[in-house]
Amino acid sequence: MPAVQEVIKTVTDSVKEAATVNAVFGEARVMNNRALIPVAMVCGGFGAGAGEGVMPGGEESAESGSGGGGGGGFNVRPLAVLEVTDTGTKFIPILDVTKIALATLGFLLGALWIMAKSKHHKHHHGI
Repeated sequence: MPAVQEVIKTVTDSVKEAATVNAVFGEARVMNNRALIPVAMVCGGFGAGAGEGVMPGGEESAESGSGGGGGGGFNVRPLAVLEVTDTGTKFIPILDVTKIALATLGFLLGALWIMAKSKHHKHHHGI
C-alpha cells in the first residue's frame, strides 16, 4: 500500500500549501489613501480509500487484488472587502444578487402556493 500512502501525502501536502491566509485575504490594493483587502470564503475537502484481498470462495493460492482511489474539491467565493483608512476599518460585504433574487422568487412562489391552497380549501369546505 505504499502507493496509497504516497497519494495521501501528496494530497495533504497540496492542501497545506493552499490553506494559507493568502487564500482567504487577497493582496491589498491601495488607492485614494485607503487600502482595500479582498476577503474570500474557502471551503474544501477530500477523501480516499483503498482495499485489498482475494475473491470470496476463491482458492488460497489465487492472487490477491488491490485498489484505491480518491478525490477532492475546493470552493472559493468572494465574501467582502476590508476598507482600511486613517479613521478606521470597514467590513463591506459583497452581496450575491443571484442568491437574493432566487430566495425572493422562492418566497413569492411559496406565498402564492399557500394562498391558492387556502382558497381551494375554503371553496371546497364552505369556510
